[in-house]
Amino acid sequence: MTSQVLYRKWRPQTLAEVVGQEPVTQTLLNALRTGRLAHAYLFCGPRGTGKTSTGRILAKAMNCLSPQDGEPCNACSICEAITEGRAFDLMEIDGASNRGIDEIRDIREKINFAPSVAKYKVYIVDEVHMLTEPAFNALLKTLEEPPAHAVFVLATTEVHKVPATILSRCQRFDFRRVPKSAIVGKLEQICGQEDIHIGPQALMLVAKAATGSLRDAENLLEQIVLHHGTDVTLDQAREELGITDDERVRELARHAVKGDIAAGFATINTLSADGVDLRQFTRSLAEYLRGLLLVKAGAPEAADLSPEDAEEAKTLVSLRSLNEISSIIKVFAQIDFRVDPQSTLPLELALVDCGLRPKGEAEGQADKGTAKKKAAAAGAAKEKPPTPKDERTPESVPDVPATPQYRAPADEQPAQEHSAVKETAPAAPAASSIPPPPHSLEQIREHWGDFVKACKGMGSSGNLDALLRSSCEVVDVSGDVLTLDFRYEFHKNKIEDPKYRHQVEVKLQEVFNVPYQVRCTQSKKEDNRPQPPKKGHHPVIDAAVRLGARIMEEEPKHDE
Repeated sequence: MTSQVLYRKWRPQTLAEVVGQEPVTQTLLNALRTGRLAHAYLFCGPRGTGKTSTGRILAKAMNCLSPQDGEPCNACSICEAITEGRAFDLMEIDGASNRGIDEIRDIREKINFAPSVAKYKVYIVDEVHMLTEPAFNALLKTLEEPPAHAVFVLATTEVHKVPATILSRCQRFDFRRVPKSAIVGKLEQICGQEDIHIGPQALMLVAKAATGSLRDAENLLEQIVLHHGTDVTLDQAREELGITDDERVRELARHAVKGDIAAGFATINTLSADGVDLRQFTRSLAEYLRGLLLVKAGAPEAADLSPEDAEEAKTLVSLRSLNEISSIIKVFAQIDFRVDPQSTLPLELALVDCGLRPKGEAEGQADKGTAKKKAAAAGAAKEKPPTPKDERTPESVPDVPATPQYRAPADEQPAQEHSAVKETAPAAPAASSIPPPPHSLEQIREHWGDFVKACKGMGSSGNLDALLRSSCEVVDVSGDVLTLDFRYEFHKNKIEDPKYRHQVEVKLQEVFNVPYQVRCTQSKKEDNRPQPPKKGHHPVIDAAVRLGARIMEEEPKHDE
């Protein structure tokens, strides 16, 4: 192996060697064969997909002294000069570091000079989206009417930042992410030439880690070889890429799907004790859960699982619906380890969240069971006239999910009632639960204290419950509109803030099973609490009083 890095050594030198971009290369090849060249090209797409390399090949093909069916010969003096980076007529400009109007003016001043050797002057502007607005404006006129000997190749990873006036003056080519199979094929070719011995499974791991960037894949391959030598095993590739094959990934996934919180905590505890990288473990867990989702959706071939894993996955996904598995993946995919990368708390909270989600019935029975319940409820409603609240029987209560967060604590319930609730979980809500909708104003007020407790910890400062506790009163409920009256304008304005209002409305729906909309008013009644003297107080004290504070004792002023 030479001292030159792999991605530079194995940079494509012809359009045929560009990997995974056949629609682009074929169109350019046809244009070169017929001589129908544009004066400006825009190459856009993800990093490492061949945009700049294709621009250089295009420059060689335009100026080659002995082109071969549109391709550069790579043997003439011009091709060699461009390949070695010493061609005067090929200018490569980094748009990120040369983004001002002065740099573009310099191009405009020099572009009219004829090429020194080649037929065309080619300007490759990389990361063109980084140019400033004045620089784009300066470039616009040149792109519209360039000299006949000038060709521009603009490359960018963020085409949405390029002005439409620039886009309209270029031929646009979209580069796509390179398929994994094409990356593996290219890496096998490199390994064969460089005498690197690495299996196809390890190369597939490299291709997956590169996420469609051939340059990233070549760099990863070189890192593995530098660490482990030219004979690389699958385990060594996993280690270098940070991919865990820990059986505990599947183990924790099983506990999450089954809702076994205790067993899941035990698994997470072993991870902490062994010093496992929790961020990488969570990424592997999310990838495995993705495989379960694909199996559940009927696309097991896309999951890339072994036959044994596929059979286990089919058994496991039968316990949950497609929507439930999707929710579990979202919970683990949103874990944030930025505060403390080695804290197990985010994983534990995610596991608890999965365990608290209600599990559906066995495959093929959930929908039928739900339909039967709804039909039975509808039939009961038609046959039996409505009864007063105190005379309702459990059979006539609509099928509304129980809200256990408002059930009295276990230590406050009678022993007999607690036992009955435990043994007959699917039965109607207990008497202390929130009544089914529609709710009266009295019912809302009766359970308002429980609702306020449920809001504890919400809000940007975790004080949503404080804003709703003492200075707020439910004064009206009309349909799905709930009117809250506030004593102080400060509290009213806070709840009227869209962010806080949304949180209140979401929690109202969770608690009362009705999508209430909140309307805020401010009471015009006098505040009966003792008022402080209006003069002689510090502004901070006056402000505190306006927000609801009360002066308990005041030291007398002493005349000097």
